[in-house]
Amino acid sequence: MSPLIAITGANGQLGSELRILSSSYPDLKFIFLTRNELSLENENSIEDFFQKFKPQFLINCAAYTAVDKAETERELSFLINGKAAGDLALSCKKNKCKLVHISTDYVFNGNSSVPYKENDPVDPVNAYGASKLEGENRIIAFAPDSIIIRTAWVYSAYGHNFVKTMLRLMKERKEINVVNDQTGSPTWAQDLAKVILEIIQSKKWIGGIYHYSNNGRITWYDFAKSIAELTGTSCKVNPIPSSAYPTPAKRPAFSLMDTNLIRTTFQIDIPDWKESLVKCLAQIKKYES
Repeated sequence: MSPLIAITGANGQLGSELRILSSSYPDLKFIFLTRNELSLENENSIEDFFQKFKPQFLINCAAYTAVDKAETERELSFLINGKAAGDLALSCKKNKCKLVHISTDYVFNGNSSVPYKENDPVDPVNAYGASKLEGENRIIAFAPDSIIIRTAWVYSAYGHNFVKTMLRLMKERKEINVVNDQTGSPTWAQDLAKVILEIIQSKKWIGGIYHYSNNGRITWYDFAKSIAELTGTSCKVNPIPSSAYPTPAKRPAFSLMDTNLIRTTFQIDIPDWKESLVKCLAQIKKYES
């Protein structure tokens, strides 16, 4: 019998990519859950769902992701990213369901100069990062066999993200300013979605924390500059320091992650960030035409 995979946050970037990819996995069954179909703020609703559908796998893509807003909506961000993640893990453990949970590079303080490994000390610099760390800790406490994937700088053809914002601004303005002192590597949501489904289909389940982003090391300015070059815009992109673009939530200056563990454990190939950006831009262009 085909295993049933439940996916929360179905309308988000990763959820949308998983939905599209699902048709390529005929051996797997899927149920996609939006906020209306499964209220993460309600632990009874979570347990009722498990009793009714009995999924074998749960991919938790649902999250409170408004980084700046989380500074003033701390309670809500901790409820969704922290408590609800723990409630899902508890129900997974109780119902013998394997959990894949998506976390973030923002659990680190950004003071490193070498890529972060999974067991490096965590020290979030903003409420969003702290709420995601709370979720990780609860999952490890309640369902230690879960797979937690920390990712960074996620973008896709869906939802709100840096790539789509840059494309819009480059059409509207003659020049834009982008920070050049925050270093990391972007993640195309489609690449991450494929990895998750490959892990599930491989039947090689090794719980723990893993890091995933595309290969490479860039700043947000480098990212924007590449978007400009690849789309042939006449908009000028200027590098600026973070101090010239203050935000309510502090961002880690360095959030590059070492992806060796996920690569070797599950024998996966990780594409270069630019290669994936080219593919995503082509996808966006196709949708817009």
